[in-house]
Amino acid sequence: MNRYRTIIDKNITKHIDMIMIISYTVFENGYQLGGYMKKVLSLIIIATMVLVMVGCGATDENMTRNVSSDVSDKKSTTEEKVVNIYTDRHYDTDQALYDTFTLETGIQVNVVKAKSDELLERLKIEGEDTEADLIVTSDVGRLYRAQTEDLLKPFVSDKLQNNVPEHLRSTEDFWTALTVRARVIAYVKDRVDPSTLSTYEALTEPEWSEKVVVRSSTNIYNQSLMASFIELNGAENAKTWAEGLVKNMARVPEGNDRDQMKAIVAGEGDIAIVNTYYIGKLLNSSDEYEVEVGEKIGVFFPNQETNGTHINISGAGLTKYGKNTDSATLLLEYLTSEKAQSDYANANYEYPVNASVQPSELLQSWGTFKAQEIDLSVLGALNADAVKLLNEAGWK
Repeated sequence: MNRYRTIIDKNITKHIDMIMIISYTVFENGYQLGGYMKKVLSLIIIATMVLVMVGCGATDENMTRNVSSDVSDKKSTTEEKVVNIYTDRHYDTDQALYDTFTLETGIQVNVVKAKSDELLERLKIEGEDTEADLIVTSDVGRLYRAQTEDLLKPFVSDKLQNNVPEHLRSTEDFWTALTVRARVIAYVKDRVDPSTLSTYEALTEPEWSEKVVVRSSTNIYNQSLMASFIELNGAENAKTWAEGLVKNMARVPEGNDRDQMKAIVAGEGDIAIVNTYYIGKLLNSSDEYEVEVGEKIGVFFPNQETNGTHINISGAGLTKYGKNTDSATLLLEYLTSEKAQSDYANANYEYPVNASVQPSELLQSWGTFKAQEIDLSVLGALNADAVKLLNEAGWK
């Protein structure tokens, strides 16, 4: 503060000296001024004095602005103990994990829930003004889209890299998986012999005519499944598969994965394509009918002799303009830790991404399986192609 005051004092002195020089030059040299010229000189002196005062005011203002800027810069580098999350996940398990993280770290977790497309659009609109630090989605395709639309920034964390294997993270660490889901064939135990099941492709054969139920092609899980077929088998073969599956559908697609299993138990079909964790949800539901449905369902991992079973992830990424990056990174490290991964596995029936954690007893009872070996980013990169082919195939 003294430094700025010194500058002000010097400026005042400088301008007063100028006034004195003008006065001395005029009067000391014996100039005879009339009344008019004296008035002019007086005005000049007054104007100069005003300029001095304005200059001092400006200097004060600049000083205040500079000091405020220094404080602002310091504040901008100091994070709040908070993480703001945009998520399309709606599970009690997630909130319980956030609460535990807050208890252990003192970092508050605020959650905004909406559909993933709405959250991505919101991030784009908010831009640098967003309060979101982390976005969580239930499909890798949305994370890929967020990355390509410049809504994410890479994380820097050795711990996170150790917790999550490379194939379950983006190549440049823009996003990471939190859990894994397998898209399997669910069948009614008392009507289907699992030995008759083999691959996704075999579901297009005549023996399964009017026996297959599956949700709409507008669902991201089916779009990602189709994208994996494009990557592994080529677009033409993928479209042929979709057309064959449509011919064998027992009904027009409707409802979620749980509804597909309820449908086949009710006799509307014999087999359904679903995500594994929905089976766990049925078996552990508070609804007795859902438990009954779950108990009648068998799980089959297709393509074990070929390309492997399709998997997808639920994952997260740091938002590009998030203000609390360090705290958000700590949360990601926690969510991929052994403790949190065990909770995901046991409470939400999802496969852990941390190799040190075993799947839940229920998931282990279904056996191990070979997964597709593809870069998960491909599921996002080929999403538009997948949607196009699904529409052309007549998959409603």
